[in-house]
Amino acid sequence: MARKPRSPRPPAEPPERPARSEGARRPIPFDPAKLARSTIALPLLELLHAEDERVRAGGETRALHKVIIDLNLEFRGGRDAARREVLTLIAQVVASTGAGDVPDAVNVPKTRYSHQYIFARLSGPAIREIVRLDEADRPRVVDGSSDAPPPENTWRAVYRIWPDFEVRAQLYKSLATVKADAARVAFTAMGDNIVWAVVDSGIVGTHPHFARHHNLDVKSPLAHMDFTGQNAPLTDPFGHGTHVAGIIAGEWRTDGPTEPGAAPPRSIRAVAHRIDQNNQPVLDRVDLDTISGIAPRARLLSLRVLDENGRGDASSLIAAIEYVQELNGYGRRLIVHGMNLSVGYDFEPEWFACGQSPLCVEVDRLVRSGVSVVAAAGNTGYGWLQSQFRGTVPSGLPLTINDPGNAELAITVGSAHREMPHIYGVSYFSSKGPTGDGRPKPDLVAPGEKVVSCAAGKHSAPGPDGSIPDYIEQSGTSMAAPHVSGVVAAFLSVRREFIGHPEQVKRIFCDTATDLRRDRYFQGAGMVDLMRAIQSI
Repeated sequence: MARKPRSPRPPAEPPERPARSEGARRPIPFDPAKLARSTIALPLLELLHAEDERVRAGGETRALHKVIIDLNLEFRGGRDAARREVLTLIAQVVASTGAGDVPDAVNVPKTRYSHQYIFARLSGPAIREIVRLDEADRPRVVDGSSDAPPPENTWRAVYRIWPDFEVRAQLYKSLATVKADAARVAFTAMGDNIVWAVVDSGIVGTHPHFARHHNLDVKSPLAHMDFTGQNAPLTDPFGHGTHVAGIIAGEWRTDGPTEPGAAPPRSIRAVAHRIDQNNQPVLDRVDLDTISGIAPRARLLSLRVLDENGRGDASSLIAAIEYVQELNGYGRRLIVHGMNLSVGYDFEPEWFACGQSPLCVEVDRLVRSGVSVVAAAGNTGYGWLQSQFRGTVPSGLPLTINDPGNAELAITVGSAHREMPHIYGVSYFSSKGPTGDGRPKPDLVAPGEKVVSCAAGKHSAPGPDGSIPDYIEQSGTSMAAPHVSGVVAAFLSVRREFIGHPEQVKRIFCDTATDLRRDRYFQGAGMVDLMRAIQSI
């Protein structure tokens, strides 16, 4: 299809812009750190941080902030003990800062009516000090010990401190979310004899996650390829591709049999993100016994298109697509059954008719040749709007689907909450439809928040005990897309008559998705459901 010119000038073919992993977008970048856990809620943290800047600049004194202190129900001794502990901490901090006594800090009449919350007025330093003292006795893993610390929900009295907003009159757990665990038990849907291409920043070939099922062992004519010029497809200095691949396939268990006399296997080291009382990122260690991709036995083909900084060229993606076409004899022999694209770039309507960029055209051609292509919707679904009465306000943004998610035949995936999508719905950052030419996108949503998968490269910083983690938490539609790739691979392994019919596969999954009762342009058809898809055939 010819590109539509914007003016009488002859349309000039613009250069392709770099394809990037979804961590850096303009002009409002999605920051995965926004999803990190924090005892002080992020709006309050940002308020305190802004106040700090103004105080340092001189002239401004600190204010008292109305806050709601949410008690931790799992605190040792229960909620009543948590209440007593928090009141004691408030008294201690207020006395030490000379800000008055407890009745002045705590709104006693309102607090009396609430079992769960304490309402107070506290300075920024006092809020931070309460959190610091509440965490002062936090157990730590030291000396490389494999012993896990006690669950954090038992040693903190404060669950979260929220700003008291002014009102006006007017994995590892996501397997269950997409029903992959049930499909394994009922249908042995494990991805056997299915090959999935991961077009990304590479896959670390030595990661233990891929050893159990030999996921990266491919036979000729299949060969891992590097389109960045480094000739190292089984390395991943950036760390994005390995995380994506671990969501699709692979498995690591520590509960299997061991050789006689051998030492018991060490626990699997994972780290989760949190933000402390000073608005600083913190990594918490989580010890696991087992972790698995959605289709643990699927084979993975690493097609590296991003460099060590997570940057690449759209042309590299097109070359990777062409490579798969060649392997498959342009549809005559299918040995690569699917492709995951958790990379892309912002759609620029002045460049091409929507869905008709070279990359989107090649994606559609690949689908028509018999390959299922899953693409991330993008993380640009949140930004700023100008309101006549409220000024500039944050808002979800339509028309933000990224290329190659604009491709008509791709399964374009948005992000939802990892465990409770019915309650929390579609992630605020997830790109939203319709497409620039009015087509409904995304097609599906899948877990994309705080997803634990393989750590590698720049995404493998030392954990709290100084050891390098095996797994790390990341967020974005880059994490949602491989959930759907894994689900489709698992489906094809038990419903093999649909191999080579990706458009039917897409229809099946859209027809059987779980409606989250969100807007069509937010959720697509809904949450992907492997069990229902298999049973529908």
